[in-house]
Amino acid sequence: MDFHDSASRPTQQAPAAYFTGTVWLDPIVTAPAPARLVVARVTFEPGARTAWHTHPLGQTLYVVAGVGRIQSEGGPVREIRAGDTVWIPPGEKHWHGAAPTHGMSHIAMQEALDGTTADWLEQVSDADYTRAVGK
Repeated sequence: MDFHDSASRPTQQAPAAYFTGTVWLDPIVTAPAPARLVVARVTFEPGARTAWHTHPLGQTLYVVAGVGRIQSEGGPVREIRAGDTVWIPPGEKHWHGAAPTHGMSHIAMQEALDGTTADWLEQVSDADYTRAVGK
């Protein structure tokens, strides 16, 4: 058993190379091999978001608070709220983050393939981010 009390892993600011705006990361678990599970709570301040990215083995998001947005490449911008669960299949290019005027926190769950949980791509443009929900 590997136990971590709540004060043992401090909140970290997410790297600007992969996020726009202020984003906070709270690690939950990085399971040792042969397990591949990596889980974190990610908190986005209003207007903050990820860059476009993919996951080699997919990703599940569970929204715990606030209002956010998510989009797969070529698809509509969708609103996500506390209690929503989103599965993103392996290799699907997407982004997610807070709504422009609301913060949002989600639990991000993904598996590592050869030590990689995400392949980071270009930043999401303001035009893509501010597109009307459903468009």
